[in-house]
Formats: sequence, C-alpha cells, structure tokens
Amino acid sequence: MTDVAHLLQMLSPLLVLQFILLVVALIAWFKTEETKGPKWVWLLIILFVSMIGPILFFILGRRTD
Repeated sequence: MTDVAHLLQMLSPLLVLQFILLVVALIAWFKTEETKGPKWVWLLIILFVSMIGPILFFILGRRTD
C-alpha cells in the first residue's frame, strides 16, 4: 500500500466526522433565528474554519434564551 493510500485510510474517519459536523452545523445555523453576533459571520466561520468552526458555533454562536 502506498503512503498516500495509507494516510487517506487513516484520515477517512476524521473526514467523515468533519463532513457530518459541517452538515449538522449548517442545519442548526439555518434553523437558528438569532445568533450571538451577525448570522452571516457564523456561516463563514462554519464553512471556512474547518472542524473547529462548527464546534465554535455550537459552543459560542447559538443563543440559549
């Protein structure tokens, strides 16, 4: 097995997890009426800050009141 194939095989669970997290965060972003800060900024964070963006949205971005 080549090094690239081996690396891809090792990283594939993380890639699947990142994709699922991205989809769930986008659904939550779409359903959330108000966020802490501008909603469009949270969309950019979710899309462009890789795995940490969706996590930040769930921890810091959603309003709980």
